[in-house]
Amino acid sequence: MADLPVHTIVFEILTRVPAKDVGRSKSVCKQWYALLSTQDFVRIHCSRSLVSSNKRVLLIDDLACSVHPIIFQSNDYGPSSIVTFPFHHHNNDVSILSHLNGLLCVCLNHTYELLLWNPTTTAFKHLSTPDSHGFYINNLDAIGLYVDVDDDFKVLHIKRRSGVLGVYVYSREVDSWRNIPFITRQEYLSPHFNWSAGTFCGGTLYFTVCECWVGGTNVVICFDVNSEQFKEISFPPVPSTGMVQGVLVNVKNELHMFASTGIFEMTIDLWTLQGDYWIKVLSCPPIPPISLSWWCDITHYVTNGNWFVMTKLGKLFTIEMDMKPFECFYPVTWFRGFKGAVFVETIVSPSI
Repeated sequence: MADLPVHTIVFEILTRVPAKDVGRSKSVCKQWYALLSTQDFVRIHCSRSLVSSNKRVLLIDDLACSVHPIIFQSNDYGPSSIVTFPFHHHNNDVSILSHLNGLLCVCLNHTYELLLWNPTTTAFKHLSTPDSHGFYINNLDAIGLYVDVDDDFKVLHIKRRSGVLGVYVYSREVDSWRNIPFITRQEYLSPHFNWSAGTFCGGTLYFTVCECWVGGTNVVICFDVNSEQFKEISFPPVPSTGMVQGVLVNVKNELHMFASTGIFEMTIDLWTLQGDYWIKVLSCPPIPPISLSWWCDITHYVTNGNWFVMTKLGKLFTIEMDMKPFECFYPVTWFRGFKGAVFVETIVSPSI
């Protein structure tokens, strides 16, 4: 260590400290400010920040926006801190559409504008343009965030307008939108199909596309972020005798799905994707009836063999599972229940 340059030592130490401490460290001197502002530092710091201890729950209601730590020992949320939106809004009327590497993609519901926002650093970027790009309509559009092979942070926006589907990609590097081709089945353009937010895993964005009635069609649409090609794969083989919900999550760079079925009593299975096929990982007993408002805000959290089903009000059920221990926190936004998100505190900027 004594033979290493001071620059290298500072780099190695500060890429391991919390994001808020990095922000304070920028004021130490001009050299540190320059070092901590480089893309290499931000990228490595982000990769080292993607751990459970840096995850936070952001919740929005009519009166406040708050951030809570996750206390894994007690399996609950910690004390909250109030967050002030740095952008103009109407009565907290803000929807969280997707999140990746500490950035949230949000929609201002009164103007339909899209923004990228880092709630840790408070930095944000408007994505809407005068030529009508970057405007989001609830229940018709879908959003996915990803990082391509060139380390460019991008936003995929799928728009359904009057039976016509358009797909647009925003590049943070060039700060502009462009259209890309997407050929799919015509019926998926119908508002009877609900598109989930995209889940980024292994160089691919995945979307569930579910028909909004009992016995409807359910598929997964895959977008290869480097070739920019789409393909369709099947849904897990779950019963179609009730409403079907599929929530995709990235667990240690492997794609999993919480597949829920039922009408009043719900059954949840956890599946993992191997190639283009789904393998069941575990099942839980039927969950007793709960109100729809709670069900739409449910979050799943797995640690040390226990499966916790939580809402914004706290823990709802505990299910003991016989499985390999691992820690993850899964956000769910079924039926566009944009009450909050789980994010990692990073210094990733929404703009270059």
